[in-house]
Amino acid sequence: MTSYRYTPKGVCSTQIEFALEDGKIHHLVFTGGCNGNLKAIGKLLEGRSAEEAAELLRGNDCGGRGTSCADQLSRALAAALEKEKTA
Repeated sequence: MTSYRYTPKGVCSTQIEFALEDGKIHHLVFTGGCNGNLKAIGKLLEGRSAEEAAELLRGNDCGGRGTSCADQLSRALAAALEKEKTA
């Protein structure tokens, strides 16, 4: 299992942490942001495919910002998956 830490941009959350094992998401935690909603995202995605989650959440907008915590997570997952391919 490999752990990742991502600093989101343009949203209320200040950090996203998660682990990937065999392409599945584990231990997803957001720092800052809408606590209840982001905890729910973590519960919903536990054990799910990182690739599918990244695709599903990509482009989600919050308040006209052009991004959201979910969209930032999709970017973090995509970066982590790319890193795993080259490792």
